[in-house]
Amino acid sequence: MADATYLIWAGLAAALVGLSKGGLPTVGMLSVPILSLFMSPVKAVVMLLPIYIISDAVGLWLYRKNFSAINLKILIPAGVGGVLVGWLTASLVSDTAVKMMIGLMGVGFVLNAWRKRKNAQAPRPANWKKGLFWGGLSGCTSFISHAGGPPFQVYLLPQKLPKLVFAGTSTLYFACINLAKLGPYHALQPYGPSELMGALVLIPFALAGTVAGAYLTRKIADDWFFKGVQVGLLLISIKLIVDVIWA
Repeated sequence: MADATYLIWAGLAAALVGLSKGGLPTVGMLSVPILSLFMSPVKAVVMLLPIYIISDAVGLWLYRKNFSAINLKILIPAGVGGVLVGWLTASLVSDTAVKMMIGLMGVGFVLNAWRKRKNAQAPRPANWKKGLFWGGLSGCTSFISHAGGPPFQVYLLPQKLPKLVFAGTSTLYFACINLAKLGPYHALQPYGPSELMGALVLIPFALAGTVAGAYLTRKIADDWFFKGVQVGLLLISIKLIVDVIWA
């Protein structure tokens, strides 16, 4: 029964990763907390990385024609640099401090966006300075706990990109970030047979989630899609803050 319970929850975690790679942002951030019910958060982060990479491969094919090239040119180098910073400072940076920082930024961004809804804001163009900052922060926080979504969305949401372009840019960006994390993760905590076998069992859940996420992304109306992204960002940010307070 314990193994069945684990498989159900771990399968859900993998499916959420797939859904996020299929175009539904933020839901993948729930995967690490779910797996942390059964193992250490560090082991959960390490075990999920192969799931992310395999889901990325499907997402890359699904969104191969939908992405913002200028944003990827800015964000990918910044994000990879952030991964490097996260690796070099892994023993110095507190997970608690990072969670609180991400949570506060996410809550602040969403509340500010809702406050400004009465006065329609024109879409903002891609910006190198902002992109380098938020991309670097996204890469660093993604390395620490697969929590790179909020900084990425804080940068990209104000541009009001078309729904599929937003989803595709997110998928392609995090595919590159996850590949960049593979070597550092293995250096910090080498993959063993148990982690690899655990990831192998979860692959079907992740693939099904990726396809389902792409389908739902195309079916959801644009306005509801971005409202969902903002609500998801707010809930995840609040959860990160609560985790720190109640730790």
